Amino acid sequence: MTVHDWDGGTGFRAADRVRADDMRADVYRLLALMLMGPPSGGLLSLVGGLSGDGTPLGRAFDDLAARARAAEPHAAEREFNALFIGVVQGELVPYASYYRTGFLSDRPLAALRSDLQALGLERADGVSEPEDHIAALCDVMAVLIREGAERAVQRHMFDSHLAPWAGRFFRDLEAADSADLYRPVGTIGRLFLEVEREAADLDDPELEEAEA
Repeated sequence: MTVHDWDGGTGFRAADRVRADDMRADVYRLLALMLMGPPSGGLLSLVGGLSGDGTPLGRAFDDLAARARAAEPHAAEREFNALFIGVVQGELVPYASYYRTGFLSDRPLAALRSDLQALGLERADGVSEPEDHIAALCDVMAVLIREGAERAVQRHMFDSHLAPWAGRFFRDLEAADSADLYRPVGTIGRLFLEVEREAADLDDPELEEAEA
């Protein structure tokens, strides 16, 4: 996986939307994998093979790849636990409800579950995390993109369940005291969501009509 077709300012350089959507799904899936649990040696090896371009987002991928190549799985696990698990709780609480209301399992989770039910999506067997975990939301976006969900559906999920809080979460991850391997994960998430927002605005028919 490379990120040389990514334009960190306004979207993808590639004219082929299918290629662009493949890249979007890959980034969402990468974020989901890094955030759903401590990274395995295999995942660290995969991430260590990433390469970026000269854009801010591309440089963040290069930074993550370099840190992944230098990371030991046990150290990565300790960092993950310090960031997201802790003795009582980790340095960060990666749930939409917490970021948006200050409470776990609050109204944002109920709204998300309603939307997921309408889409025919449900939590996998054996998964205990609530659906508003940042990794689960990134995984949902990857699934929707891969399965060719309508742009309106993708935008609704992004606007309703990621845009209100995920940028703050990723900024907090960038600045977290316990973050080393995960610092560029925060940068990638923050920059990627900014590009997603700009791309969604460009696809907005109402915006196009207003500009016309």
